[in-house]
Amino acid sequence: MTTIIWFRQDLRLADNPALAHAAMRGAVVPVYIADETDPFPPGGASRWWLHHSLRALENSLGCMVYLCGDPLEQLDSLVRKTGASAVFWNRCYEPHAVARDRSIKKHLREAGLEAESFNAGLLNEPWEVRTKSGEPFKVFTPFWRAAMANAPESPKAAVKPECAAPKGIGTTLDALGLAPSNPDWAKGWSDLWTPGEADAQARLDAFVENGLEGYATLRDRPDLRHTSRLSPHLHFGEISPRQIAARIGWAADENPALARDADKFMAEVGWREFCYHLLFHYPDLPAKNWREDFDRYPWRESAADLKAWQRGQTGYPLVDAGMRELWQTGTMHNRVRMVAASFLTKHLRLHWKHGEQWFRDTLVDADLANNAAGWQWVAGSGADAAPYFRIFNPTMQARKFDPRGDYIRRWCPELAGLSDSDIHAPFELAADILAKAGIRLGETYPKPIVDHDAARKAALAGYDKIKR
Repeated sequence: MTTIIWFRQDLRLADNPALAHAAMRGAVVPVYIADETDPFPPGGASRWWLHHSLRALENSLGCMVYLCGDPLEQLDSLVRKTGASAVFWNRCYEPHAVARDRSIKKHLREAGLEAESFNAGLLNEPWEVRTKSGEPFKVFTPFWRAAMANAPESPKAAVKPECAAPKGIGTTLDALGLAPSNPDWAKGWSDLWTPGEADAQARLDAFVENGLEGYATLRDRPDLRHTSRLSPHLHFGEISPRQIAARIGWAADENPALARDADKFMAEVGWREFCYHLLFHYPDLPAKNWREDFDRYPWRESAADLKAWQRGQTGYPLVDAGMRELWQTGTMHNRVRMVAASFLTKHLRLHWKHGEQWFRDTLVDADLANNAAGWQWVAGSGADAAPYFRIFNPTMQARKFDPRGDYIRRWCPELAGLSDSDIHAPFELAADILAKAGIRLGETYPKPIVDHDAARKAALAGYDKIKR
């Protein structure tokens, strides 16, 4: 019996329940459909990753059908052309995907086909973790405590099915137009990233061996390499959270001294789970303030300030370093993401949606749930966002988490001539010190586009309006 396996955010062979169940039935027709009905299509950076991840998956499977359009129509047509008796997929949890998949499952079953979906992307389904009163959680810590009470299933071995995709059906991967050209703004990214299941496993192993020890304290240091860099692999399903949990748990069991670091790392995986929990139960999260009182917040509009932030030209070195890292590599250190997001929403008082949209387009790990929940958390309008009035001082954050200025020097080379103690705030320096380092504020490096103290007062005044 032939089964269509519809790949989405599960681009792997190992621990892939839909693929495993399809392979047990017989021959498999793997398909990827570029969904033209998605209101939140992948941004440019994600599309680059997706292109290369699909290529890696196709090489592993031996075949792949590529389609474009309305998934229901495309699956209907593929069923007729292949004679498939079943369609399997792993669940997605974005609001559009939930509604789409329910409709497709109903349609296929009414047509006499077997249609089944599985959990491949989360440790717990969004509806499986509830408060004692049966309500969704709104605060992370009790959510994660309850989630950890449900031991995840062990990850399953890789499956290599009999691939039966007919030739001449659909289009080509290149024809989907995922990879940039004219210009190829991602040129060089292949030296930084290797999308695909094999590299996902290699990154996990490398992190456990070289980055897990000390993670609890060093993860906030952008000048050091104590992050896993697994997030894009996890987003595209090149590795599962069950695989990560099993590997991290094994490492902590083998070396109990790693327990605190392992717990902290798994809490970061837990935050991803919490974001999906929120998105599933509050589907307006990417579009509306989770806290309705923030509808009264007096946001500014300034195209010039937004552009300066996007380009890393704010005059605050840590913010600028992060935004330039994002543009040049498709990622940004998590601590710096929080500082840069706080700067946009609280120093510039620009709506969090501007930041959410920019990150969605420029991050290789852009994830609708994480992105929307994270931006609302920083802005103060989201779940678990207290104290919402906390306003990061970007200079103090730089001195604390990039003490020698190594991260800033890497991404803001025009400041490299400054000393470790001076590099965090060039706007505070005397003219002779700047001149000695070859810096002309306003020319070679921008002056601050906003004063920290004035911005802080304005942001707090905006919060006062919410309280009133």
